[in-house]
Amino acid sequence: NFVASRPKEQQVVLAQGERLSLLTIDKDTDQVRTILTHNAFGILRNLSSCRVPGTPRDLIIISSDSGRVSLLQYDDEKNRFERVHLETFGKSGIRRTIPGQYLASDPRGRCCMFASVEKNKVVYILNRNAEQQVTISSPQEVNRPQTLTFDICAVDTNFQNPVFAALEVDYTDSDQDPTNESYDIREKLLVYYRVDLGLNHVVREWADAVDYSANKLFPVPGGADGPSGVVVCSQGKITYRHPMQEPHTLVIPRRKGGLENPDRERRIVAGVVHRFKAGFFHLLQTEDGDLFKLTMDLVEDDQGRKTGEVASIELRYFDT
Repeated sequence: NFVASRPKEQQVVLAQGERLSLLTIDKDTDQVRTILTHNAFGILRNLSSCRVPGTPRDLIIISSDSGRVSLLQYDDEKNRFERVHLETFGKSGIRRTIPGQYLASDPRGRCCMFASVEKNKVVYILNRNAEQQVTISSPQEVNRPQTLTFDICAVDTNFQNPVFAALEVDYTDSDQDPTNESYDIREKLLVYYRVDLGLNHVVREWADAVDYSANKLFPVPGGADGPSGVVVCSQGKITYRHPMQEPHTLVIPRRKGGLENPDRERRIVAGVVHRFKAGFFHLLQTEDGDLFKLTMDLVEDDQGRKTGEVASIELRYFDT
């Protein structure tokens, strides 16, 4: 919710090249209506929403080709976006070592991570001052030379220290090996970065190998809502991963018909997590436009209450 005067409504922020739009659903017509469209005069690389604890509405976090992180809020009286903070973290332009290509914000609104395609990651911690104004910390850098990043997401850890997950490949050995043997045995890792809010420090907490074709990460609700962890999407399959649990893998269904290529594997290119009172599910979309619903069955204790352990995962066709 980005509009303070409508706390029960839900809005959507959309980035289209250099345009930033705020959309809502009209209850009378069940159609999407545009509230505001703003020209940023630059390339919007990524954006996310974040609600700092104790504030009544969500903020918009934007990374652009300006090399800055922008925190915006919507002013419904003036019908415009207002800048809350503007912090510089790199050079202008879209460069492989300048953070901003990937962006993830903590579900509890405590921090956000910006990552570049190669080497650099920065974490900003969000808070409030005595005047109840939102403040942003100096960047906490997590730099790993000769490392490529393919995606990041924020892991739901409830109110424990925030954790960010990343898909990484270290090409140090491959770059120095003229025989290409290191290239043939290279690995893609799922890496957890934990943010220590007390020390303002970021540490590389856990790493494990995943399928080399993995391209997308989606968080799984944690705390009382779910088991936490991430969903790793790779070529032809989907895997649930958690540092303290066994992985669960499913194959992405194929289409039927004579035009179907049996050798072609699908990839998940987009998705979202939907929460409700009874639980949650993921909606995942393939490159063909097929939409699948991913659900998780949790282990129950002796009293019939669900625990945080995943028993199985299920994938069903939803729509096209």
